Amino acid sequence: MSTEENKVLVRRFLRAQNEGDMAALAKMMSPDFVDRSVLPGQGHTREDYIRGVAEDQAAFSDARLIIEDQVAEGDKVISRLTVRGAHDQGEFAGMAPTGTDMETTAITINRVAGGRIVEEWSEGGGMYELTQQRLEQELRERERIEEDLRVARRIQQALLPKELPRLDGWEVVPLYHPAREVGGDFYDFLPLAEGRVGLVIGDVSGKGIAAALVMANTQSILRAIARTSPAPGQLLAQANEVLWSYIPPNVFATCFCGVLDPDSGRLTYANAGHNPPCHRHRGDATELWATGMPLGLMPGMTYEEKEAVLAPGDGILFYSDGLVEAHNPEREMLGSPRLRSLLSQRAGRAAGAKALAASVMEALRRFTGEGWEQEDDITLVTLQRVSSRSETRAMNADSGAKTEPRLDRAEEPDLRTPRHRAGGAP
Repeated sequence: MSTEENKVLVRRFLRAQNEGDMAALAKMMSPDFVDRSVLPGQGHTREDYIRGVAEDQAAFSDARLIIEDQVAEGDKVISRLTVRGAHDQGEFAGMAPTGTDMETTAITINRVAGGRIVEEWSEGGGMYELTQQRLEQELRERERIEEDLRVARRIQQALLPKELPRLDGWEVVPLYHPAREVGGDFYDFLPLAEGRVGLVIGDVSGKGIAAALVMANTQSILRAIARTSPAPGQLLAQANEVLWSYIPPNVFATCFCGVLDPDSGRLTYANAGHNPPCHRHRGDATELWATGMPLGLMPGMTYEEKEAVLAPGDGILFYSDGLVEAHNPEREMLGSPRLRSLLSQRAGRAAGAKALAASVMEALRRFTGEGWEQEDDITLVTLQRVSSRSETRAMNADSGAKTEPRLDRAEEPDLRTPRHRAGGAP
């Protein structure tokens, strides 16, 4: 065949691609045709080539292939092309339809032998255009996800207590540091009859939005049950039955629940598999243990109830496992023994829940180092008995103040990781 005949064949070949005529393409291609410019994962045979043309045609509407120029020499024909179309029909190169118009240029080299096309080399700007579109699509998707996370974060903040129990002679300080925008840790304060207060801290298995959804459900269940079952063991048992029925398999929540009588300093508590709080008394720190399975794992569970009495000067640190499981650069965990040692060492130093919480966060910062990447949510609730009720009444009488229980407005939960800060109470 002459060079002009080769050019005519290639024009027919390109026209068949433009019109989606797969039968005509097959007739013009040699059975042993080889595509020399395939992308990773693509085949190079005639069948692979025809399949690729069909997929491209299915992805675009109003597709047009314009031959701008052709040059032939020997058995090869070089074509300069302009390709236009709207990517609005189907997936193209792994990317969902964008609805945008694309225009790109390409150069193909086809080798002709025996009146058929036996090889093709091609280069074009299509993949650049596609990459740009993909990046823009991913950016829009990321912005949408980030906005969803911001909304979820605001919702989770709204679920945390708006007011802190302000009890005469007591201090309560919460800190909340999720590892991500939202997390599975929670804490709550439940007003109960006869001036008592319920203190709850929990941790849902997993992280992120899934854990946050289960956290919100668990918190709502506990609040509802606390209205009729103030005993901590009963509260956890009933919450377990509800969660067992509704949350997905292999998802669970650990939860420590205590009921405080501010007048006597007596704390009645039960534990559903959560880290035992640390009770600091006269320079010694001990753990408040009580047996019980995490919520939502098995039905029919019972929860042991125990009691502790807080004297003036005593404090309790409630915390989630993200605190004691934090690692230092040598991959050592902070651990419960270090935490108890820290609390014991603080005996005789600055009193108060805020000072205690700040010292814990500072110790965490020193232990993990400046480059620490927080792996899990960290939640603390610090309870401190500053004085006895009789002492408080005497001080209030001297100042003319009333002794009615009050609620302090809770400050906005601090959602930053403690990576670059020493901590401190919100």
